Amino acid sequence: MFREVVFPLLYGLVIFFAGMKVMELSLQRMAGPMLAGWLNRATSAPWKGMAFSAGATALLQSSTAVTVLTIGLANARIITYGRTLGIILGTNIGTCLTTELVGLQIGRAALPLLVLSLLGWATFVVLAERNRAAPEETKRTLFQIQCSFLAAAGFALVMTGIQVMQSIAVPLRSMGVFQWFLDRSADSLWWGFLAGACLTALIHSSAAVISMAITLAATGVLPVEIGIAIVIGSNVGTCITAVLAAAGGASAGKFVAAAHVILNVAGALLFMPLINQLHAASAWLSADHGAQIAHAQTLFNIICSLLALPLCYLPIWHKKPPVSAPSAKSPVA
Repeated sequence: MFREVVFPLLYGLVIFFAGMKVMELSLQRMAGPMLAGWLNRATSAPWKGMAFSAGATALLQSSTAVTVLTIGLANARIITYGRTLGIILGTNIGTCLTTELVGLQIGRAALPLLVLSLLGWATFVVLAERNRAAPEETKRTLFQIQCSFLAAAGFALVMTGIQVMQSIAVPLRSMGVFQWFLDRSADSLWWGFLAGACLTALIHSSAAVISMAITLAATGVLPVEIGIAIVIGSNVGTCITAVLAAAGGASAGKFVAAAHVILNVAGALLFMPLINQLHAASAWLSADHGAQIAHAQTLFNIICSLLALPLCYLPIWHKKPPVSAPSAKSPVA
């Protein structure tokens, strides 16, 4: 069991997380320093904040980075409550890009992409060393190109990690514990929901959990309906990162984290009874089982965000967060 399932799974997850971190850090170094200013300027209305944060999350490949920045801006009283809600809704949409790419099952191109990306990165590192006396704008351009090649190398590592994890499909099918889980999930899809929520909260990566579900579904081990339940659960489990980021901070940051939890839990409760309809819609878009799970996540997040967007315009959210939370003896305004 260890050699056939546990070791490939851990080994694949290590490669996956390494690739995600390389991709995230590279993209943040390329665009991250300007993100706080962009968020402040581009969120004058909740719908603008949702659209911008969706793009920023897709670009940076990290909903965590955008959420933590939002908590910081709220604590600094720079943006209103309604604008933070729009940003949160956008991060849920933007995070779908990774799983959509995983759903394409392009793992066979991972090694060539990795080699080409590293060669490109090394080439521009040498160019940067030879142009130390160049203008600052040229240096910045060379640095951004280096980061883009590193981001591509990180994505190649993500694809490689998924390929490694795919090797557990056959032995996993014969395991009694996994079959027990499938039997329970066949009786109630809430088992899949709980598995997705707990795994995501444990490893702090909804992308990794959803990618595993896509991998198992693509190899025929996991039914698509259970995979969709795992996806919905992972959207709830990912809230743990925002909760930890806001713990011990100001009340504004706690509001952002609480809003993240409430919106994701409400969306999950709304769509859990509609998994069959969600499966039918994703099956209409693609015949591949892995791609169906990726499409289901995209549909789920887009529909939930659009349904919740009008709530961001309620007058109660138009004020900025207070400077500090009132004490226990202070009168409530």
